[in-house]
Amino acid sequence: MAGHTEQSIVIDAPFQLVWDMTNDVAGWPSLFTEYAATEILERDGDTVTFRLTMHPDENGKVWSWVSQRRMDLAAREVHAHRVETGPFEYMKIYWSYAGEPGGVRMTWIQDFQMKPGAPLDDAGMTARLNRNSPIQLNAIKQKIEAAARRFRVVARRDIEPNRRRGAEIRVVLGPATVGATSGFLGVAEVAPGEAIAEHYHPYSEEFLYVVAGTLTIDLDGVPIVVRTDEGVMIPVNTRHRLRNPGTEVVRAVFQLSPLAPRPELGHVDTETAQQAMAIAQQAMAIAARPA
Repeated sequence: MAGHTEQSIVIDAPFQLVWDMTNDVAGWPSLFTEYAATEILERDGDTVTFRLTMHPDENGKVWSWVSQRRMDLAAREVHAHRVETGPFEYMKIYWSYAGEPGGVRMTWIQDFQMKPGAPLDDAGMTARLNRNSPIQLNAIKQKIEAAARRFRVVARRDIEPNRRRGAEIRVVLGPATVGATSGFLGVAEVAPGEAIAEHYHPYSEEFLYVVAGTLTIDLDGVPIVVRTDEGVMIPVNTRHRLRNPGTEVVRAVFQLSPLAPRPELGHVDTETAQQAMAIAQQAMAIAARPA
């Protein structure tokens, strides 16, 4: 009978990170514990041919062989086989990736047959792979999850909007989302006639860049107009109110640094959201009057 193994593990990380790290063949020596070197021999679209070299085994022998790997991102699966089969008659490997509540389940299936006279028969190689595969899967899981914690990608849509100061504010990258220690970055959306109430930052400079629309910022009472693809720096302790007197939604990216010693010290409000809205509405009404 031919040999067959199947092992899987759930990795708590975004699918794309799991896919990218496990299919970066050139980086396998830092992902697997058993590989000493990888040499890419040929790339053809989503197919890569490469030589793998292992660390010396218990007898000091170094095993090396050429494999070919075809990656299908749309199907979330990979098919691979050994080109240089060595002690195998054949070795075929199938990888699949499936999303689960706890992350991404990565499954390895290995189908093979040993040559007569090989150091291990089918049953012996099956036992060896069943011992080794969980070790490698756990090593991969730990490394990818560590990378996910360190290099987490956060989507604006996944952040609950904060409207306490009026218009919509979402902190995308900050202490709560990625463990930032030096500042935070977010997106503000201000609908026509909306405003973000006046406040100031005792410890932080704020960098604001408008990506859509035209925004009016009242800086210490002085109205400054910031248009699409323009930015402004708001110095420490400068009172500022953001308002949209136009007819299009304004989207702006903001970044503050350094962080205040404690979160509650980062912002000092000087008016309510209702007061800011009244000011914004009054400014719109004045702008709409006939000349």
